[in-house]
Amino acid sequence: MLKLNIYFLCSLFILMACNNSSNSISNVKTDSLVALPFFNIPDWTPEWINKEDSGYAKIHSIPSFSFKNQEGVNITEANVEGKIYVANFFYTKCRGICPKMITNMSLLQEAFKNDSIILLLSHTVTPELDSIAVLKKYAILNKVDSKKWHLLTGGKNEIYTLAKQQYFAGDSVGYYQTGNEFLHTENFILVDQKRRIRGVYNGTLLLEIDRIKEDIQTLKLEAVSNESPIK
Repeated sequence: MLKLNIYFLCSLFILMACNNSSNSISNVKTDSLVALPFFNIPDWTPEWINKEDSGYAKIHSIPSFSFKNQEGVNITEANVEGKIYVANFFYTKCRGICPKMITNMSLLQEAFKNDSIILLLSHTVTPELDSIAVLKKYAILNKVDSKKWHLLTGGKNEIYTLAKQQYFAGDSVGYYQTGNEFLHTENFILVDQKRRIRGVYNGTLLLEIDRIKEDIQTLKLEAVSNESPIK
């Protein structure tokens, strides 16, 4: 019986040691991976790219831009420098998916109202109709906080090129269109502190809004642990 107990204790010790070793290896692997993928092509194929990978420096990022918000203030890439933001595309006369998207974007505004790191950018796809004055009225109607949430207008060609070629807002179909074919998408696009796309969501679904909130928190942790600290 004594030999049996000794054998049992030794076996238990070995098993615990193996489990601890396995956990340590698992932790190392997990720590070295980015939690959220990057999106580099318009078909929304996710790619997990570590800093050590050769492709890390070539990750797709949103280029420079310049639009006016509902206050007539010029908003550029400088305004999102070091920020996490959610982008989408809408128009004020829309009676289909846009009201639901605006409602759900308002939920994000409320969730992060005291977090200066988080911004929201909604680009109109009918800039010929959505002037600064129209956007201002729309912002008041929907209780948009101009410090947190920018309703953007500008040149149609600039908006559509940015939307389709850089945000992949029209998916693959929009990406390969040759002109200013009307853009109407429910996508909410999550962009990290280096203007890299990290998530795409159906902006009409509450479940997806909850997922955005979780992914934003993940990006904030990633910035602290793997990137430059957020300022």
